[in-house]
Order: sequence, then C-alpha cells, then structure tokens
Amino acid sequence: MNKQISMEEATSLVQEGSTLALGGMTLYRRPVSFVRALIRRFEEHGEPGDLTLLAFTAGIESDLLVGAGLVACIRSCYFGLEIFGLAPMFTYYANNGKLKIMEETEASIAFGLRAKMAGVGFMPGRGWLGTDLPRLRPDVKTVCDPYSGEELMAFPAIHPDVAVIHALQADQHGNALIGDNKGIDLELALTAQSVVLTAEEIVPLLSKADLVSPVVDAVVLAPRGAAPTSCHPNYAMDGETILGYTEKVSDPDSFKTFLKDWPIIA
Repeated sequence: MNKQISMEEATSLVQEGSTLALGGMTLYRRPVSFVRALIRRFEEHGEPGDLTLLAFTAGIESDLLVGAGLVACIRSCYFGLEIFGLAPMFTYYANNGKLKIMEETEASIAFGLRAKMAGVGFMPGRGWLGTDLPRLRPDVKTVCDPYSGEELMAFPAIHPDVAVIHALQADQHGNALIGDNKGIDLELALTAQSVVLTAEEIVPLLSKADLVSPVVDAVVLAPRGAAPTSCHPNYAMDGETILGYTEKVSDPDSFKTFLKDWPIIA
C-alpha cells in the first residue's frame, strides 16, 4: 500500500485534545517540518488546540508548539535546549501557571509505553519508590507483588493518539531508517493510534528498516525536515538559529516577533 501523503493531510490526523507524541531526542532528528505545518493549520483554522504533548525529551520543536498556543499539557522528563539554555516559551507559560505539567521520568514514560505495548493497564516497577514524585502524580499508584509481597509502583499505560517520527529514509509503504539514536521512537510507533513518518528521502526500496510498514499510517517527504535540529549524517544542528531563538524570545510578544524575522511556517 502506498502510504505517502502531503504534510497538510498528515496534520489532519491530529485532532483537538489529542495526545501528540514527538520522536527524536532533544536537538536531534526532531519533526520540525511537521510542527511548522501544524502551527500553520492552527493559525489558519484555530485547531487543533488543547494538545497533550508527549516527548521523552522536549526541545525547540516542542517550544514552538507551546509558544504558538497549541499545547495545554506537557508530559516529558526534560524540556530545554541543552547547551543553549532554557526553552523560553515553556519557561514563560509554566512559570505563569498556564501549562499543565504531568511530572515524568525516564522510568514512568518507559513503563507507561511498555504497559500499552503489553496490552495491560499498568506496568510495575521500583522507580519512584521512596521519593515525593507520587505526591505530584496521584494517578500513579502502588501495587503488591502477589509472589513476593513487595510494594511496587504501578505506572499507568500511556496511549498516544498520534506519533510523529522523522526518518533518514523511508519507502512509500512505511518502512524506514531512523539511525542509531532511536530514543523511544520504536516504542512510540508500537503504541500510537496513528503513526506519521516524515522522511528526508523517499526511496523505492530499503534493504533494512528500523520501523516497518504495519505500524506506520502515513509517510511524508520532508527534506531538511528536522532543521534546525540535526539529522546525522545528513546535516548538523544549526546552532546559530537555536542560539538566536533563546537570545531573542522570552514572552509571547518576542515569540511572535521572532517568527516574523525567521518564519517558522515554510
């Protein structure tokens, strides 16, 4: 089956109130081109908004969605721009109490996705035991191991509605190469209701694949679709652009001004 569609068609999979999961890691292989198209759709039609944004690590692509007003809730164990500093729009809205933040760690996201993959409501683990994190997440409860009697944390299953993953190469059927730094992209592809691949290149045939066709719903051609984040080995991170973003953006007005000088909508 030919699953290649346009970027505009791909953004239509994200509906109001959806949980949107973004692949990649921090400033590497982030689906920025998809974010650009989603912002354009929001500016033109006022939807989709009220999104829950799920990212193992959230970077500039996530900050753009927050700044544009699409995000109501954040689920991530890190939100920032590495050596370039804080993510300015996340910092602004979080400090002003205008974002719901569901505290996550590597363990809670990993166990939540594994529970979904296993088709169960939760996954037990020892993470968070003896910490104050359960006070911030009353939805994360404890269970008793029926064999040992040990108390364990019961991390609830995570159910992404749409996962967007940027690939180095893909074919029209949805098979793709995403490189060695996979983050949690494989888990997102197995748990999301809909999976969108944006790809640097669409080729007739792949000799091997990291993601395979049965778990992918749509493929979109997006050359330089991760810029200004890196997409090794295709291109390096555009540090000048990211640094300029952190230096010039601090609130909604400066965010809008920056986008006029550097149009994020391609």
